Parts: sequence; structure tokens; C-alpha cells
Amino acid sequence: MLLLGVVVSLDGVLASVIYSLIGLAVFVAGFYVIRLIMPFDVHKELEVDQNTAVGVVIGSFIIGLAIIVAAAIGG
Repeated sequence: MLLLGVVVSLDGVLASVIYSLIGLAVFVAGFYVIRLIMPFDVHKELEVDQNTAVGVVIGSFIIGLAIIVAAAIGG
């Protein structure tokens, strides 16, 4: 199938959707794990107290997890 001058296969689109759903599931599970590991309420620290350090830690965790998921998908 030709879409905007790019050849798109149904198998490639299906694989992308599946990998996206698996990646999102890993992110959600990882976020719940980090909330369980932290000795404080992450929601309170981020939104109520506006703790920048906790935001940096959560962001670093998300970037690290994204690198792992991308490496797993890429092979």
C-alpha cells in the first residue's frame, strides 16, 4: 500500500502497534514499581511540594526504561 509516497505494509503497521502497546504496558508497570520502591508519596512530592529532584529521578527512570525497550525492539 502506498501512503504519502511511502510503501506501508500491513505487517509493519501491526508490529508497530503491538510494540507500542507492549512498551506502554512496560512503562505503566515500571512506574507502579517505582512508586512502590520510593519511601514517600511520589504524587505528593511532585504535584503538591513541587520537588524538582523527584521529578529528575522519575524522568531519568523513564528515559532509562525507554532505552531498554528500544534496544529490545531493535534487537
